[in-house]
Amino acid sequence: MKRVLAVTLGILTAIGGFVDIGDLVASSLVGARFGFALVWVLLLGVVGICVYAEMAGRVAAVSGRPTFDIVRERLGPRVAFANLTGSFLVTLLTLAAELAGVGLALELLSSVSYLLWIPAVTFAVWVVIWRTKFETMERIFGLAGLSLIVFIVAVLHLDPRWGDMWQQVTHPQLPAGEGLPTYLYYGIALFASAMTPYEVFFFSSGGIEERWSRKDLINERVNVFLGFPLGGLLALSIMTGAALVLHPEGIAVDHLSQVALPVVVSLGKVGFAFVLLGVFAATFGAALETALSCGYTVAQYFGWTWGKTHAPRAAARFHLVVIVSLLVGSMLVLTGIDPIKVTEYSLVFAAVALPLTYLPILVVANDREYMGEAVNGRLANSLGVLYLLIILVASLAALPLMFATKAGL
Repeated sequence: MKRVLAVTLGILTAIGGFVDIGDLVASSLVGARFGFALVWVLLLGVVGICVYAEMAGRVAAVSGRPTFDIVRERLGPRVAFANLTGSFLVTLLTLAAELAGVGLALELLSSVSYLLWIPAVTFAVWVVIWRTKFETMERIFGLAGLSLIVFIVAVLHLDPRWGDMWQQVTHPQLPAGEGLPTYLYYGIALFASAMTPYEVFFFSSGGIEERWSRKDLINERVNVFLGFPLGGLLALSIMTGAALVLHPEGIAVDHLSQVALPVVVSLGKVGFAFVLLGVFAATFGAALETALSCGYTVAQYFGWTWGKTHAPRAAARFHLVVIVSLLVGSMLVLTGIDPIKVTEYSLVFAAVALPLTYLPILVVANDREYMGEAVNGRLANSLGVLYLLIILVASLAALPLMFATKAGL
């Protein structure tokens, strides 16, 4: 019964924890601007995160070693340090976006500027990381994030023409006035929102925190192959709501309030209350994950004691990195930079950095010295190589498209 409960809660937390500020912004913005023309990219990204997370989780469970320990060994200290630098900076930028997302959710609730909430939010994230057990933290915010199911309810309540939607999904067309470079730029941002590297850092490191072993592979795979796709369904419902409500009216997404608008139109104040709870839980949970991921990556590379299973005194350097990351992320937000743009930039740079961590995991997942009989099978390897090519293309195209389109303007 305990194992069944662990699997069930794992699925629920994966669903509730999938959607962060990147998914909220990217899915809503793309739906509002392009309608259903980029649904295929979201589906591509959901399959990709399943492939990536399953390999990383399996490697952690079988080898008992964290991601950046393996990256350092496979790439060498110098190349791995460049990898660490890029991955850490992207995760730090994502942390800033998540802190801003929590502040924006509180602004919608209180009408007090999100900037005034940032110090309190930063302190609250640190307290939860410092005092709360890993499993408790993961489950509380993951389950609370399930409030975002209200987006699915809102779409059903809007009673769309399903046949017309299917036609637009299967025959995507550029809306009038949109160019191909802009379409591709937002496609890469949407793809990166599903495959943000910190999700895998947190997932695989969390497996070690929870002491996964070979006997936990079934649990790990069920969590990945049910939890992530169902979480992707939440992102798809956010995009669908924006495509149905915002796109026809030409409403742009430049604030979190526009993300919630389709639910308000469909379900009124009750729906809005669920959106606030879901957005707060999703962004606060993601802030916890990104702050921990900053600590995970640095500590794993340098071989320090790390993780919430160790007393803070025993993992002092790990916790110091987490605290400094939170302070730097909050100071970035407090400069007043547009949080929606911070989110967009974090997604673009995540796409650029993605190959650096994906490739070593793919290599190790094929190495019998590490994995024994748990190496990639034919299907896993075919999908792994296919997604490596897709990731490389997205990585190489991301910055040129950002400059060519002036970040999607």
